[in-house]
Amino acid sequence: MTNLVERYVAAWNETDPAARAKAVAEVWTEDATYVDPLAEVTGHDGIAAVIEGAQGMFPGLVFTPGELHDAHHGIARFTWHLGPEGGAPVVIGFDVVELAEDGRIRKVLGFLDQVPAA
Repeated sequence: MTNLVERYVAAWNETDPAARAKAVAEVWTEDATYVDPLAEVTGHDGIAAVIEGAQGMFPGLVFTPGELHDAHHGIARFTWHLGPEGGAPVVIGFDVVELAEDGRIRKVLGFLDQVPAA
């Protein structure tokens, strides 16, 4: 589980489009879906576009794994943080994922627990 969260977070931090596309393909299935309060997409291109959009919205900030992660029966949940490297998080999220038999993510249901005030 820790390895999956680390690879997931690494994909969200990847700024090079080609490397990001490779990371997305390694972490998510081809038909994967991603849904959070700000996005609803399907497939590698859609997921990569959401990641690029988040990076544009929060330039210079990095994703890090949160404290909670566990899994059972092909379902996993984990928290993540987005903030300045080594600093307090600006955004805290909680994702629930469904895993495919090959260990990649088939579906992400994302929640935002802490967001910056508008």
